Amino acid sequence: QVQLVESGGGLVQAGDSHRLSCAASGRSFSSYAMGWFRQSPGKEREFVAAISRSGISTYYPDSVKGRFTISRDNSKNTVALQMNNLKPEDTAVYYCVSKRTWGSYYTDTSYDVWGQGTQVTVSS
Repeated sequence: QVQLVESGGGLVQAGDSHRLSCAASGRSFSSYAMGWFRQSPGKEREFVAAISRSGISTYYPDSVKGRFTISRDNSKNTVALQMNNLKPEDTAVYYCVSKRTWGSYYTDTSYDVWGQGTQVTVSS
């Protein structure tokens, strides 16, 4: 059974940078693409970032492109999300996810394993 455990959530100021981490266990980490989604109250779950198995390819929606960077370390079974120039609208619970071997990087149904989530709150 694969497990994903996020860490690094907290309260930050608008314009600040912040980093989330995710530790994976239970299956061959380097065999799966990884990603991050977020959800805030009253809103649909939103794709934030994804990274291919090798780490060569990354994917972002326009809402975070240029501000967020996803990375992975296959030797440590970890994936990180570096968030710069944070905005109040980035406030959400952030989920680390592991992708199935099929499906679009951008849709939540393509991911079969989810962490418990970590809250990020950006104050203005």
